[in-house]
Amino acid sequence: MENPEKISVVIADDHEMVRAGVKSYLEVQEDITVVGEAENGEQVVELAAEMVPQVVLLDLKMPGMDGIEAARRIKKVSPRTQIIVLTSYHEDQHIFPALKAGAVSYLLKDVKAADLAKAIRGAAKGEAVLHPRVAERVIREFRSDSPNTRNLFTDLSERELEILSQIARGHTNSMIAEELFISVGTVKGHVSNILGKLQLADRTQAAVYAWEQGLIGDL
Repeated sequence: MENPEKISVVIADDHEMVRAGVKSYLEVQEDITVVGEAENGEQVVELAAEMVPQVVLLDLKMPGMDGIEAARRIKKVSPRTQIIVLTSYHEDQHIFPALKAGAVSYLLKDVKAADLAKAIRGAAKGEAVLHPRVAERVIREFRSDSPNTRNLFTDLSERELEILSQIARGHTNSMIAEELFISVGTVKGHVSNILGKLQLADRTQAAVYAWEQGLIGDL
């Protein structure tokens, strides 16, 4: 009979070798058990709803639904599940949206195996763990002025402001690309930078923020 005290974990990563490597290490831990694996966002949300794991190890870049959207949905279908982001990305446009989406911890894939297990044990208790590089970014942000007292638009380039105004008007990437005579890929790059600088999770939040801050009326 399975030890009821074991911490139940679901691993979500689109690389089978990553899942296999993490699982093989966690399975030898006396207090941790892997109860499911997912290779995309849709699968991990389904597993979270079905199995209600204590912890989900979540990659950010997966086909279809990305990790940030998956994190939001996991917290809706299984609020008690704690999410640990395990990724290769340590830029602002990934860190802050992931934490806002409900991740309790943010680790990079160069983390030591023992530290990952320790983070899982901590997450099961609601304790947060941040990779040193990520912690540095978070601390720097908290030391800066509050977003409510400074104009975050000053962080955006003229082109990014232009694209943000288009987003706020409900234009798609294709529409923006056509209007500004740039490629859709370039638009996507700008949108990613905008979300990172404004510390927002998606273009809907960006549109709302632009309207609330009066950007549309100013341009």
